[in-house]
Amino acid sequence: MLPWLSLRTGRSRWTSQLHDGINACGRAAFSICSPKVCIVGSGPAGFYTAQHLIKARQDVEVDIYERLPVPFGLVRFGVAPDHPEVKSYGAEGNRRMGVPGEDLAGVYSAKDFVGWYNGLPSCQELSPDLNCETAVILGQGNVALDVARILLAPTDILKKTDITQPALEALVQSQVRRVLIVGRRGPMQVACTIKEFREMVNLPDTRPEMMADDFEGVKEALKDLPRPRKRLTELMMKTALEIPSEKEQERQSKASRVWAFRFLRSPIEILANPDNSRTVGIRLAVNRLEGSGDGARAVPTGEVEDVTCGLLISSIGYKSLPIDPSVPFDSHKAIVPNNMGRVQHTAGLYCSGWLKTGPTGVIATTMNNSFDTARSVVEDMESGTVDVSAARPGSQSISGLLEERGVKPVTFSNWEKIDSLEMSRGEASGKPREKLLTVEEMLQVARK
Repeated sequence: MLPWLSLRTGRSRWTSQLHDGINACGRAAFSICSPKVCIVGSGPAGFYTAQHLIKARQDVEVDIYERLPVPFGLVRFGVAPDHPEVKSYGAEGNRRMGVPGEDLAGVYSAKDFVGWYNGLPSCQELSPDLNCETAVILGQGNVALDVARILLAPTDILKKTDITQPALEALVQSQVRRVLIVGRRGPMQVACTIKEFREMVNLPDTRPEMMADDFEGVKEALKDLPRPRKRLTELMMKTALEIPSEKEQERQSKASRVWAFRFLRSPIEILANPDNSRTVGIRLAVNRLEGSGDGARAVPTGEVEDVTCGLLISSIGYKSLPIDPSVPFDSHKAIVPNNMGRVQHTAGLYCSGWLKTGPTGVIATTMNNSFDTARSVVEDMESGTVDVSAARPGSQSISGLLEERGVKPVTFSNWEKIDSLEMSRGEASGKPREKLLTVEEMLQVARK
């Protein structure tokens, strides 16, 4: 996939790759004065790695390449639009369920569904059918809760975010009134954080329907839990077991939408309508736990349960894809094998982000992992493991290659034209921005 966007940083400043030929050293771009680093992917991992590099080595030149005409990756396309405070080469593949019927209409990966409402160009033809009462989300991590919140949130709230206009219009017409968030293990193994769960509890015009039986014996185990897990479990128990205050009861009684966690359930089949054209439900295996804590395993009991639904979203994980046959890749773990970001058996090649760690943690986790990779790069430069003394053409060689292939890159200043237009369009409709949704539109604006 050819890069569309090229960014350069050096001595804590950003300039475009095709600037005026002057870099941070004040000399021609092809210079022996600076070590040169190329980063592929302009998501949080790419930017955080670059940030730490230029702080640690004032002389380093960093070029960031991105295949889309817009930067920021997950921050632009993966973070929920009602979480702007979080917006500060990733996992491009979906982890499949591996059950019959998962390719039916009405079944989507969370990655694609999130890309749809966040404006990822490759997901704009998704057009999910929201003309059903019940949606089932498989997975109980933060992404699953993001999707549930978007499906249930009052559209008066969403219209003040940078959610795309087509998604907003679809959600205005949505008939979804009930969302089940299903996990294969128990309440003490959920992957979401307390902040996201609390947001669900307090979501306007909704009420929770937790099952008290799911928390049998949980209270006795609380004392052994780490503090973050203990606080989350206590809040879930309070939601499930305690009688709400009079004010909260009044709020819940007026709610038109419902959400619920369902524990100890695993998908075994997606159920189709008579002509096998779309999903009408899901068959779940009922599990029991073997072991305890985070290491507990879900084991099928032999019992099954059918749940009627017209929308099914799988949020069981993202996975990275191989980059090139010459780059080592662990297909089982879906990562590039590495030691602190150093790609095994390949001096001078490093990895960062979910390609390095797998799809885990939040953006702050990615930041710390990216800093670790940057430290490895700097250590190798200073120890001589990576030779930075020889003159190298850096971005000039990439520019020549792109020119040979007929690719005209979008520079950072070009991106700023897109950014300006999106923000002005958003301001006109009371939103932070109104995103351009196709690569063609983006290129048209960038090259005016």
